[in-house]
Amino acid sequence: MAPIKFSAKYIKFLIYIVVVALINVAGITLFFRLDLTQNQIYSLSEASKKVVSTLNEPLSIKVFFTRDLPAPHNTTEQYLRDLMGEYAAYSNKYFHYRFYDVSPEEGDLGGGSNENRKLANDYGIFPVQIQAIEQDEVKFRKAYMGLVMIHGDLMERIATITGADGLEYQLTTAIRKLNNKVSAFLNLKDKISVDLYLSKSLETIAPYMGLANMTQLAPQFTETMNKLNRKYYKKLTFAHLDPSADPKLAEQARADGIMSLNWPAIAKANIGAGSGEIGLVLKNGKKSRAVQLLQVLRLPIIGTQYQMVEPGELETIIEENLESLIDINENIGYLADFGALSLNAMPNNMMMGRQNPDATNNFRQLLEQNYSIQQIKLKDEPLPESIQCLMIARPTEPLSDYELFQIDQFLMKGKNIALFIDSFKEEFQQQQNMFMGNQGPQYIPLDTGLNKLLSHYGIHVQPAYVLDESCYKQRNPRQMGGGETPIYFAPMIKGKNINNKLDYMENLKGLVALKISPLTLNSNTVSDNKIQARQLFSSSEKSWLMKDRINLNPMFMRPPQADADMAQYALAYMLEGSFPSYFAGKPMPEKPAAEPVDDKSENAEDQADKENDVDLSAIKGSEQRLDTGAPGKIFVIGSADMIRDNLIDESGRSPNAMMALNVIDYLNGHGDIAQMRSKQQQFNPLHETSGAIKSLIKTINIAGLPLLTIVFGLLVWMRRRGRMKQIEMLFAQK
Repeated sequence: MAPIKFSAKYIKFLIYIVVVALINVAGITLFFRLDLTQNQIYSLSEASKKVVSTLNEPLSIKVFFTRDLPAPHNTTEQYLRDLMGEYAAYSNKYFHYRFYDVSPEEGDLGGGSNENRKLANDYGIFPVQIQAIEQDEVKFRKAYMGLVMIHGDLMERIATITGADGLEYQLTTAIRKLNNKVSAFLNLKDKISVDLYLSKSLETIAPYMGLANMTQLAPQFTETMNKLNRKYYKKLTFAHLDPSADPKLAEQARADGIMSLNWPAIAKANIGAGSGEIGLVLKNGKKSRAVQLLQVLRLPIIGTQYQMVEPGELETIIEENLESLIDINENIGYLADFGALSLNAMPNNMMMGRQNPDATNNFRQLLEQNYSIQQIKLKDEPLPESIQCLMIARPTEPLSDYELFQIDQFLMKGKNIALFIDSFKEEFQQQQNMFMGNQGPQYIPLDTGLNKLLSHYGIHVQPAYVLDESCYKQRNPRQMGGGETPIYFAPMIKGKNINNKLDYMENLKGLVALKISPLTLNSNTVSDNKIQARQLFSSSEKSWLMKDRINLNPMFMRPPQADADMAQYALAYMLEGSFPSYFAGKPMPEKPAAEPVDDKSENAEDQADKENDVDLSAIKGSEQRLDTGAPGKIFVIGSADMIRDNLIDESGRSPNAMMALNVIDYLNGHGDIAQMRSKQQQFNPLHETSGAIKSLIKTINIAGLPLLTIVFGLLVWMRRRGRMKQIEMLFAQK
């Protein structure tokens, strides 16, 4: 019997091993993950899954990240590893990634770390300095924290990854851009020309301008272009042009927008008076882009200084401009005339400490990551068919019925419009009275004609500013007594007043508005036309309006004393549906006559018309217009400040930047990208509670645990006492 029992034990042991092995196999092949975070930040978005699952060429991601970094960088590395695993799980056979050991020699974790560091440097990824606390001492160490993506012969890199915030968005948009870039370059019919205008005459004056490295620019340009030409399928042509040797080249350089320098004779240096040009011009058919390589800085006390782009930065600069030149991304239209807010406004006016309040540089750069901006002058050209969305930001000049008709018909075709409208124009007096001092700007009401279009569609921008008790508060310096000054015309939009039911607004917890006008919805018009109107956000219940005489000096602002004078105001709307044309049943507007030109010559066609005595006015064509539109979208907000640099950060991670970009993505049919962008929030405030609830929570936190301990002790004591009585009763019965 013993041998039989002995063999039975072994059989059971073998069965257990087989069961465990089968469970592990099932776990490998039939696994699932459960992300319990509110915004699913550790799970791939649908947009990311779609991008990696539709790759048609090999994509390799090389990650260079130093191991065993101190917090919080160690969690960033782990998140990046998990993210790469997620991409691989949903990708096809073309997706590959690898982590390279770039740890320093003293903490060597692999024999090839030196080679890997050299490889990282070749890809343009260099170590950055981070702070670490070791043994109660603050130390600094260098670490690699970057990656490079290689798709065919093209490359995208993220040189520094300092945190997990927005990392999935960066990776997915970069992968999508690489996909689009490969297709765009392969489909180019004509080659792109890249010309370096660099006058030989500048070499004599360059050392006196602090530009000793100017002589390195031309050879570096040739080397860079040869490298880029191999990368971009030999679709580039390039030349180094010397305008000082050919006056026609100098004229062409100035016509292309290249910087021209002029200098007087310098007798001490034996340099004669002269001039020269420096800059890059990229051309693709009729499209061109000028790139300035020299910046002039006029600094107080210090004087005028010159800064030239480092020759080693040429590759990055040329690549960035190539992307916008060949329309890698979708086109988006931007109204560039009628005094509209310029997307090309410089962030500063070359004077130290003075910023341009109209600068939109941050918004433009963020927008160009996913779109090709086509600036449209509606006075000279119609709206092109290639764009799906038109942005209009702060026009200040009246639009004629003809231009309004172009916008109206654009919407009737089922396309989309984003309107950032200012109700007032700030005008500063040219001369200030020496006794009155600086009286501040005047606010002139604007009437561009757009409001009558919007009113017909069912929404109206009121000529007023919203002031709110829930607003941004500016800290006062100690010299002024400290404290805070409420800036009532900068409402703080809190989470409860944001429509988080919409996917592209879902994760936004708070916004800051500035000089914003309220919106009024015509419910009857919207209902009759079956328009779906969604309010995106509003002010608080403690808001009021400033009309007529506008004075935004915080010292003269006071909230109304009566609560009845306060209300909540809608600040942004998204309208969707088939809009009726404003011009339905009206004569088609004619284009305003151009200014007369005194031209005595007559062209051949005019001469032929006279000879044939043909009355061209008798020729009529059928009116090509739509009275009822295909389904389209209109976004309206009463402030152009929402896209200026003072509210949009460079990285695009602030709630204001996310809101503006998410709206544009939604209008262009990329709601999934918008949702992915705002998964992780830097601004995530706690829900507001009343004072009574706060006191209750504090009391529970302070006294609750001791009370629970006492109650638990009493229960244990009572239970033990009960058992003792039961035992006593049992012994008493015996």
